[in-house]
Amino acid sequence: MRHYTLAILLSVFTLVMTTIMSHSVLAASPRTDLTYKVFAGGINAVEAKMSVESAQDHYKLSFVAKTRGFLGKLAPWSGSFESYGWSENGLNHVPEKHTAISTWRKEKETKEYFYKKDGTFDKLTITEDGKVKPSDTLDPKITNNTTDLLTATMNIMSNAMQSGKCEGTSVVFDGKRRFDLAFNSEEGEPLKASRYNIFEGVTIKCVVEVKPISGRWHEKPRGWMSIQEQGRELGTLPTIWFGQVEEGGIYVPVKVRVKTNYGVLFMHLKSFTTSDKTSHGTK
Repeated sequence: MRHYTLAILLSVFTLVMTTIMSHSVLAASPRTDLTYKVFAGGINAVEAKMSVESAQDHYKLSFVAKTRGFLGKLAPWSGSFESYGWSENGLNHVPEKHTAISTWRKEKETKEYFYKKDGTFDKLTITEDGKVKPSDTLDPKITNNTTDLLTATMNIMSNAMQSGKCEGTSVVFDGKRRFDLAFNSEEGEPLKASRYNIFEGVTIKCVVEVKPISGRWHEKPRGWMSIQEQGRELGTLPTIWFGQVEEGGIYVPVKVRVKTNYGVLFMHLKSFTTSDKTSHGTK
């Protein structure tokens, strides 16, 4: 597989995973840690971890992932993403800061997004290999009334706790582009535990779609948009199955499927630990 193809697949996984983690309303456990395995062509290509904390007046989400094994040597990539901010009675999450760190071989880029409590976008700083880049003047038409990917999903899933669906759209700014992040429910289905996935139970099944609005979009689909349209042609957009891993607790992604012309990516839940230190799954 060529490096650019791998980079596309990894960028897809990153976007999907940073759009799918969330928390239910007033969850029983204030913190849950989860681990996942990502398979590409039947090979465990990526390992990932998530942590989510929620309270009446604040929240925090983090996600890290990296390539492993032979792929890790061929294409050493890692990503770290975090959002924290304010909540209103465990609902209506507003980011204070979102950080995205991506490392490809020895090249490291850090993006930090800052917001005000009223939801206003404040500023973006970019650091490459330890050096802060000069700030570009951002068009308010692109940044106004936007949120980050993780926080958008927090709000979607909070509503899903009551409705049993994952319907909703948020406007997101990713540093270059403004777009709608749309979640649409499909008929839920039960999953059975397997050697790949520890989850067993009823799920909320969702498809997620990015709809460009403005900013630096290419005339022809590239990167994420190319993969998304490939999935559409293959009969399905990126699909996420959310499950409740403890009664009255959080909803988490327990399975993800992304179809592409290069193959199918699957993400499976490997294990999780709740705030009372109870562990489930494999090591």
